[in-house]
Amino acid sequence: MDFIKKQWKNLLFFGLLLFMFTPAGMPLRALLIKGVSFVTSRIENLEIKPENRLHLETYNWQLVDKQNRLTNLNQYKGKVILINNWATWCPPCVAELPSLKRLYEKYQNNRDIVFLFVAHDKPEKVKAFLQKNDFQELPVYFMQSEIPPQLQSSSIPTTYIIDKKGNIVVQKTGAADWNSSQVHKILEKYAKQ
Repeated sequence: MDFIKKQWKNLLFFGLLLFMFTPAGMPLRALLIKGVSFVTSRIENLEIKPENRLHLETYNWQLVDKQNRLTNLNQYKGKVILINNWATWCPPCVAELPSLKRLYEKYQNNRDIVFLFVAHDKPEKVKAFLQKNDFQELPVYFMQSEIPPQLQSSSIPTTYIIDKKGNIVVQKTGAADWNSSQVHKILEKYAKQ
């Protein structure tokens, strides 16, 4: 009993570490990431300077949706495209999904804007996650062919916004508040062009 009284701070610290780095700690990690990343994403400029933008050389990228229907990025050429690469096991991905959902709800009826949530997970795991967390309406896809070189990233989440001409105007790695006035302005600006 004396040991516990003397070491309670150390035991609490190690207990917190264990909790943070196990699956049980995922909601807490996502909450902490959300707080930090949402503050920074409101400060930093998400839009890439025109001279630093990459141009999408090919739209040939096959995807399959939650109902196993095949689609190709070519179908969305000439539209503003938001692509979010994510996974259910990724705390920053989970942290930003609520803001992406609100952004999608705001613009889902805009015919000039397309959303593609590309999951890097097994379809059955993704479907269960979407159901459990009330994200079923998100247009989630799974890769069926190699991703275009300009959209390749070794990190998730990575989100791109591509203008109607194929220029990558936003490339953000890490969680962000996607339902911000900055993102609304970017989407609306390029949807009007």
